[in-house]
Amino acid sequence: MGVIARFRDRLPVGPETPELTLGEGDTPLIASKRIGERLGLDLHFKFEGMNPTGSFKDRGMVVAVAKAMEAGADGIICASTGNTASSAAAYAACAGLRALVLYPAGAVAPAKVAQTRAVGAELRAIQGSFDEAMRNCVTIAEEGKYVLVNSLNPNRIEGQKTAVFEIVEQLGGRAPDILALPYGGGGNTVAYAKGFQEEGIQPRMISAHAVERGTTMASAIRIAEPVHIHEVEALVAEGRVEPVAVADEDITRMWLELAKLEGIFCEPSSAAGLAAIAQLDLQPGATVVCVLTGHGLKDTAAVELHTPEAVPVEPTKESILSGVSV
Repeated sequence: MGVIARFRDRLPVGPETPELTLGEGDTPLIASKRIGERLGLDLHFKFEGMNPTGSFKDRGMVVAVAKAMEAGADGIICASTGNTASSAAAYAACAGLRALVLYPAGAVAPAKVAQTRAVGAELRAIQGSFDEAMRNCVTIAEEGKYVLVNSLNPNRIEGQKTAVFEIVEQLGGRAPDILALPYGGGGNTVAYAKGFQEEGIQPRMISAHAVERGTTMASAIRIAEPVHIHEVEALVAEGRVEPVAVADEDITRMWLELAKLEGIFCEPSSAAGLAAIAQLDLQPGATVVCVLTGHGLKDTAAVELHTPEAVPVEPTKESILSGVSV
C-alpha cells in the first residue's frame, strides 16, 4: 500500500499530494530466537532493511519527494553516507525528477553507490567530509532549483515516524518498554520521538552512537556533526531520549551475532542499538525493540573483513567434508 496511502491522515499531505510509492513500510517485527533469551529480555527487531531500497530512509523519502512533486519541483538534492542517496535516487526516478547526490569520496559502501548510479542520479564525490557535502547541499537548495531531501526537510521526519505506528500495532497495541536505534545524523531519533508523542506513549528510548563518530567502521552513522544534534539534546534534556556511546568492536560483535544467531543480515550500523542494549542493566523480561535500519547487502565489504572466506576443495565428498565442524 505504501506509507502515504496507509497513514495519509497522520501525514502532512492533502488531496493534491501524489500517492507516490515503491511499496515502503509494513516492515517485519521479528521476535528474537536466541539473543533475547541470553539477555533475559523480550527482544524484537524492527527490520527496516526490508524497505524497497533496503533502508529506513524510504519512509521519509517518499513523503519528501511526493511533496516536492506537489510543489512543482524539477529536482531534488541530498548529501549522503549512502542510504539517503539510494533512497532519494530511487524515489526521484519513480517521480520523474532529477536527483543530485553529494557524498564523501571513499567513505560510502560501494553497494550504496551502485544503487544510486543504477537509477540515474547525478553523483558528485566530494573531496571532504559528509558535513562539507551537507553544507554545500543546503547552499545549492537555497537557490531554488532543487528541493533538499535530507532529514532537515521536515517531511522526512514525518514519514519516518510511521515506523512507530507499525511497532505499536505489531505489539498488539502496546508500546515497548525500551526502543533502541542507531544515531548518526539524529533525524530518526527525532522522528521516533515524534511518533511516540503522537501515540501518547513514552518508552525508554536509547539512541546509540559510535564512540568515534567521524571514523567508525559503521559507515551509515559516520557523521561527525549530527545535523539534528540540538533537537536530540533537547529530547535528552526532557528525559525522552538517552544517548549511549558504543565501541566499534561491540557494534561488529552484535552485527555478527544477529546474523549467526538470529538469521538477520543487516548492515553493521544497524547493530548499534543492540550493542547499546547489551551493555545496559535492564529489567529482566522487559519488552525491547531494536530498530535495524538497513539491509546487510548495503555493506558487503564488512563481510569480507569479518567473516572467513570459502574453502577451496576438490570435487569429492572426502575433500568437501574435510575439516567440516560436526
